[in-house]
Amino acid sequence: MSEPVFTHSQEQLQQIAQDVLRYAKEKGAADAVVEISEGSGLAVTVRKGKIETIEQNRDKGISVSIHLGAERHIRRGAASTSDFSDRSLRDTVDAAYNIARFTAEDDCAGLPDADMLEMEPRDLQLCYPWDITTEDAVALAKRCEDAAFAVDRRITNSEGASVYSEQSHFVLANTRGFCGGYPYSRHTLSVAPIAGRGGNMQRDDWYTSARDARRLADPEAVGRYAAERALARLNARKLGTRKCPVLFEAPLAAGLLGSFVQAVSGGVLYRKSSFLVDSLGKQVFAPHIQVLEDPHVPGAVGSSPFDEEGVRTSRREVVRDGLVQGYFLSSYSARKLGMKTTGNAGGSHNLALTSLLTAPGDDFSAMLRKLDTGLLVTELMGQGVNYVTGDYSRGASGYWVENGEIQYPVEEITIAGNLKEMFRQIVGVGTDTVVRGTKVVGSVLIENMTVAGN
Repeated sequence: MSEPVFTHSQEQLQQIAQDVLRYAKEKGAADAVVEISEGSGLAVTVRKGKIETIEQNRDKGISVSIHLGAERHIRRGAASTSDFSDRSLRDTVDAAYNIARFTAEDDCAGLPDADMLEMEPRDLQLCYPWDITTEDAVALAKRCEDAAFAVDRRITNSEGASVYSEQSHFVLANTRGFCGGYPYSRHTLSVAPIAGRGGNMQRDDWYTSARDARRLADPEAVGRYAAERALARLNARKLGTRKCPVLFEAPLAAGLLGSFVQAVSGGVLYRKSSFLVDSLGKQVFAPHIQVLEDPHVPGAVGSSPFDEEGVRTSRREVVRDGLVQGYFLSSYSARKLGMKTTGNAGGSHNLALTSLLTAPGDDFSAMLRKLDTGLLVTELMGQGVNYVTGDYSRGASGYWVENGEIQYPVEEITIAGNLKEMFRQIVGVGTDTVVRGTKVVGSVLIENMTVAGN
C-alpha cells in the first residue's frame, strides 16, 4: 500500500484551521468551529463486460460555525467554501458571523465542555490508500461480473459490477483548544446479477467493503455468491397470512440494530418522538442480549478517536442483559435532556449485537435449525417503521423454512410487528456476522411476527 497523496498535509490543514479560528475571534465570535477536508476517489462500473461509468473526483472544503453570545444565549451561523485562499477564508468567516447575528438564541447551543474533548487523539490506522489504476479497477469489476455469469446459464443479465476507492483526510478545530484529524480510506467491490427470463426473473447483489483493499473478498467469490443468491430466488411463491418465527439474515439484522440506535438517539428523545423515551435502565431487549460500542478497533470502518464535535469516544456497554445502559447523544441533545454527551455526534461506532446464548457453532445453518419452521427474510422494502409507536411493517422477500431446511423462495409478502415486542422476542443471534456500516451483527431470530400475504 502506498502513502496517501493529498494537496495539503495534516500540518497545513491544521495551520489553516488556526488561521480561521483567529479570524473568527478577531471578528468578535465568542466561539468558533472549523472543519477542513480534502479527498479523492475513483468509481468504475462495468455492465455485461462493457464499461458504463468511470468517475474520478478530487474534493476539498472548509465549513465554519460561529457562535455569538454567552452561555444559554447563543446564536449560531455557518458558512462554507472550497477556496483555501486567505481572502476566501475571511469572507467565509464574515458570512457565518453575519448569519449568526440574525439567528434566534438557543439555550442549548455551544461547544462541548473542554473536559470532554479528545486533546490527544490516538492513531487507529484508518487509512490504507489503494494504488489502483482505472484499468485495474475495470479489470477487477469484470472479473467479479464474469464470475457471476459463469455460475449458471440462468444468469441472463446484470445491473453491473462496481469498484469504488476513496481516500480523504480532515482537520477539526475549535476555540476551546481542540485540533484533531486523520486520514481515512474506504474501498468497495459490488455486483448485482439477474437470473431468469420473462416473467420469472430475480435480482440479488453482494458486496465487500473495507478500509484496506487487501481485506476485500476475492472478486470471483463475490460474483459467485451474488449469482447463487439470485438463482435461489427463482420461482418464488406467495404465502398466506400467518404468525410464525422470523429469521433476519445478518445484513438485515444490522438494520434492526440501526432502528434501536435511531430510537435512543438524542434528537428523538428530547422531542419525545420515540417509543423508547425514558428507557435508560429499563428492559428493552431479551435478557440474553448485549450491545457493545467499541470506537477504537484499529482499521475498522466504524472506528474514530473522537466524534464530529471533537468529543472523545469510549468503549461502553449500550445494552447489558437486555437493559439499556446508555443513549447516543451529542452535546446539544445531551443539554436538552439534562445529560452529558456520549461522544456520538454523527452516530454510533462499531456497534455489535450479541447474545449470551450464542454457541461457537451457531452459524447460518444452525440458525435455520433454530428457526425450524418459519420465514427467513433476505430482503426488505419500504420505510415502514414508526419510531413514535414502534410499529414495524415492511415489504419482504426470502424463503420458507421447514424442519430447519429451506423449502422454497417467497415474495410479495409483508412482515409486521412492534419493535418493543421484537426486541424482547429475540431468541437467538448467529455467529454469521457481517459488517454493515458501523454495525456488526449475525442473523437474528425473532420468536413471532405476523406475515401477511395473499
